Amino acid sequence: MNTHVVLVNSNDEPIGLMPKLEVHQKGLLHRAFSIFIVNANGEIMMQQRVLNKYHSGGLWTNTCCSHPGIDETIQEAANRRLKEEMNISCDLMFVSKFIYKAEFVNGLIEHEYDHVFFGYSDNIPVINKSEASDWKWMNIDELKEDLNINPSSYTVWLKPALEQLVRYLLAKKQLINFK
Repeated sequence: MNTHVVLVNSNDEPIGLMPKLEVHQKGLLHRAFSIFIVNANGEIMMQQRVLNKYHSGGLWTNTCCSHPGIDETIQEAANRRLKEEMNISCDLMFVSKFIYKAEFVNGLIEHEYDHVFFGYSDNIPVINKSEASDWKWMNIDELKEDLNINPSSYTVWLKPALEQLVRYLLAKKQLINFK
C-alpha cells in the first residue's frame, strides 16, 4: 500500500501528501469521498468490503469510498473509483462534506474530510473482488434502522455520510421512498 493521499487542514485546503498507510497510522486529516448510487426504487447500492482490507474488512458500506489521487479532482476520483470498484458509470452529484475521526482495533485511525456524492443508476454492478466481496440494494429506511440496531456490521463513516445524503435529497425533493 504505497499510494499517497492528500493531507488537508480543517478548511479542506491541501497541506501535503503522505503514504496512505502512514496517514492512517498517524491519524492525520486527509481527503476522501463516499458515493451512494440510488436506483429507481429509492434503494441504495451497498458494498461489503473484502475481508483483507487494512481496516473495516467485511463490513457493509456505501456503494464506493476512496481517496482522490494526487493530480485529480475529487469528482474525477469519484468517477474513476466507482468504475474501478463497481464497474458503474453515471452522473455523480456533490452532496456535502464532513469530517470524522475513528480509531480501529488494529491501531489504525481514520481521520477524513469526506466528500459525499450520489448518482442514479439501475445497472447491476460487476464488483472488483479485490475491493468488494458482495453487494446488494437496500431500502433507505431499512438501512437507517439496521445501522441503529447493528452498527458493528457497517463502516463508521456510513451513518454520517447517509445522514448527509438524506438531508440533501429531502431538501431537493428527489427521493420520496423514505421517512
